[in-house]
Amino acid sequence: MKKVIATKAAPAAIGPYSQAIEVGNMLFASGQIPINPATSEIVEGGIKEQTTQVFSNIKAVLEEAGYAFDNIVKTTVFLADMSLFADMNAVYATQFSGAFPARSAVAVKELPKRALVEIEVIAIK
Repeated sequence: MKKVIATKAAPAAIGPYSQAIEVGNMLFASGQIPINPATSEIVEGGIKEQTTQVFSNIKAVLEEAGYAFDNIVKTTVFLADMSLFADMNAVYATQFSGAFPARSAVAVKELPKRALVEIEVIAIK
């Protein structure tokens, strides 16, 4: 049975989707973009500030479901341009301790609200 996960500590969905779905001991979190949940606006700054906000949003969704970054087994990173990869990666690397999750990273034509980065995760307890 699937359980919808929702928290006001992360941005509300901007479309017909859930912030995350838990099935058994697995959490499938929708992609997070760098929206500050207090203002509903994209954070100011560049890719480093945006990646930091994305991880803050991911953390809020994980915590609502009783998960932590150590539970993440897979991430998918969407970038507005591959030239942003190194700076995104510098922030990404600070978010995990121990083994890093498996990851895909791709450049896309455009992200919602003209964000520079979006990250989705899969976590297992």
